[in-house]
Amino acid sequence: MLSAPGGTDEHGVPGGAGQAMPDGAMPTPGGWNRFSLLVEDLTAEMERLVAAGVPLRSNVITGAGGRQLLLEDPSGNLVELFEPSSTAASGTTPEQPAP
Repeated sequence: MLSAPGGTDEHGVPGGAGQAMPDGAMPTPGGWNRFSLLVEDLTAEMERLVAAGVPLRSNVITGAGGRQLLLEDPSGNLVELFEPSSTAASGTTPEQPAP
């Protein structure tokens, strides 16, 4: 499973939700539920949040479907900002070009 702790995709790339946090913490069942927000420019959003003093829970994580960043809201809820890759956004795969 891509999202299982230690899980990988068909190329051996670790999955987004199954990756360890920078401090080595691994997800546990029910432990990493989160709000997920779609963004167009993850780098710009990250820079805006850092400038505003928002502490980030992770660095940018790149996976097969795109890039994500994790942070906590003021109530401690985990929030994922997600920027889909161009192939994920178009519904194609590298083996299947866009129509």
